Amino acid sequence: MKILLVKPYNLSDHIQPSLGLGYLAASVRGEHDVSILDCIKERVNLGRLKTHLEECRPDVVGFQCYTFDVPFIKDALRLAKEIDKAMATVIGGPHPSAMPEETMRFFGKDLDYLFAGEAEVGLPHLLDILQGRGDELRSVPGLTWRQEERIHSNPKTVTEDLDRLKMPSWDLIHPEDYPESQHGAFFQKFPIAPIMITRGCPYSCTFCAGSLVSGRKVRKRSIDNVLAELKLLHDDYGIREFHVIDDNFTMDVSYAKEFLRRLKNLDLGMSWAVPNGIRMDTLDEELLTLMKETGLYLISLGIESGSDRILSSMKKGITTARIRDCVKLINRCDIDTAGFFIVGFPGETAETIRETIRFSTELKLVRANFFTYLPFPGSESYRELEAHGKLKGVDWEHFYFMNAAYVPDGLTRKELKALQRLAFSRFYLRPGIILYQMRSIKSMRHLFFLGKRFLRWIVVS
Repeated sequence: MKILLVKPYNLSDHIQPSLGLGYLAASVRGEHDVSILDCIKERVNLGRLKTHLEECRPDVVGFQCYTFDVPFIKDALRLAKEIDKAMATVIGGPHPSAMPEETMRFFGKDLDYLFAGEAEVGLPHLLDILQGRGDELRSVPGLTWRQEERIHSNPKTVTEDLDRLKMPSWDLIHPEDYPESQHGAFFQKFPIAPIMITRGCPYSCTFCAGSLVSGRKVRKRSIDNVLAELKLLHDDYGIREFHVIDDNFTMDVSYAKEFLRRLKNLDLGMSWAVPNGIRMDTLDEELLTLMKETGLYLISLGIESGSDRILSSMKKGITTARIRDCVKLINRCDIDTAGFFIVGFPGETAETIRETIRFSTELKLVRANFFTYLPFPGSESYRELEAHGKLKGVDWEHFYFMNAAYVPDGLTRKELKALQRLAFSRFYLRPGIILYQMRSIKSMRHLFFLGKRFLRWIVVS
């Protein structure tokens, strides 16, 4: 069959390859004709998507779905069925993984199938069934579907041995063609590709729903497997920097150190970063030294708040004192540090947000990002807000970190946005920080993407 996998168009500042779609393509392309369409990179709006579907006429079209993708996907599913009612429609990703049956009902009859959790095992089974070669739908792991007006859901599954997964279909993704607008905004070398080394997260941060996709058990690829992919990216696609997008790459410290020793011996000369962040309680001087020696230039940390009360309510398992010590340790190892902060978490006040702003300027960070809190479906904080009827004012049409889709009691959206702008201005309008950012700009095109990001986050939103 002809399969089209789609990364929807949205307002994301991150124009980077979709590893999820790359893995899914690899899982089925031996039996099927597969293509990947990145609507953000190719600037494919609904009108251009309609034209693409009319020309491509896939048997199956699948969409990667985050919560902010829902409005676009709803219209895209309708278009697909208008073009060809026989075109099978599928979605997967964080949003449907968090609330599969609710999502199925929301999209209605334009959506045929939905995957919750990892889909590399389930998707090939579904395609076999669609071709009349497989078992019944109840045998497909993670599948949700509609039958005679009833919605049915199968249990999720995860792949225990990650080496059994085929490498992402990089020849369908073309990472070397992506622009200078990667996760993290800045980089050292170019072009860049993301890689996944581990999956799963055992922690209980109340604002996060990541474990709903990949489970709580951390699974690791073999070091040989990861290094083979890095060599492929370096030799065949000219990639000169990689970004480890795991949630818990350093959780098994012994594994991380051995990987870095092997990477050092491979001597690819690539720079690298951890733009999704790493756990502060896993870092020690030996690990950081190995990171530095293998080309790591920046560590991102999920600091989240400068208030110990808010950190406790987030269940971060860390204090502001421990954060200070960790940043000092990273600085001693001559690695730059960036911090992620959340403003507007449930229970926050203007004063706790100001504590976060002060804290961000007291730490020796080269960059900081101040995200407005988003109630991700399936997270503990989402469930609490839902139970207390506090999600009615959430702006699902603008579910982005810069848009203040949720506002805590005692604040208005205007006040929260003003505090977010204050955070950015207090952090970045310092001579040393300004000079550092200017030195980090690599090209006029890079400057163009940075300018777009600045306008969207600070001026327009």
